[in-house]
Amino acid sequence: MAKVSTNVSIDEETKKKAQALFADLGMDLSTAVNIFLRQAVRENAIPFAITRDIPNAATLAAMESAENGEDIYGPFDSVADVMEALNA
Repeated sequence: MAKVSTNVSIDEETKKKAQALFADLGMDLSTAVNIFLRQAVRENAIPFAITRDIPNAATLAAMESAENGEDIYGPFDSVADVMEALNA
């Protein structure tokens, strides 16, 4: 099958990290992108779950308390005071 060139914009840091990861796995970035695309076509979908980060119940409760001005600690005068509040 004939190959075609495609340009993709990636931020420099992500590209460097991806290249290092794929090199460790024995492939280059082009091969990794081709694997992703082939798998997407095979599954007729993005081949992994894409989800939003949804806070768990404890985090939601803490956020609600903070918004209502409840259970707010601080400001603290020292690290010892912070640690005391955290260990309470």
